[in-house]
Amino acid sequence: MWVQVFMAFILLSFIPEINNSQTYQELIIGILTIPSALLGAVIYYKNGIGTNGLVVGSTMLSIALILDAIITVPLIEIPYNGSSYLEFFTNPFLWIIALEIIAVVYIYWRLKIKPKSYQI
Repeated sequence: MWVQVFMAFILLSFIPEINNSQTYQELIIGILTIPSALLGAVIYYKNGIGTNGLVVGSTMLSIALILDAIITVPLIEIPYNGSSYLEFFTNPFLWIIALEIIAVVYIYWRLKIKPKSYQI
């Protein structure tokens, strides 16, 4: 999931109209995060594991935030955008995306996985 969103940010930086507008970037990434989180949930749950969607979504989010701290901020945000760890991790858009990831995985679990685990 993180790789897909990271690559989308990279690709968007090559499109002049979008690169100059943080609003467009955030809107596109917000939309692209949904299928990315959904794909992550489908891959995780395909082996029949019934772990609660909130746990899986939170784990996916935690891994993404760790990768952002290790890769995105020091290699992209600081040198190319003049940003900082504080700016990156206090951006409200990041936390909207975070809630979106958890919600998508939870809803997938609730609709597709949980009913199967409770069948008699």
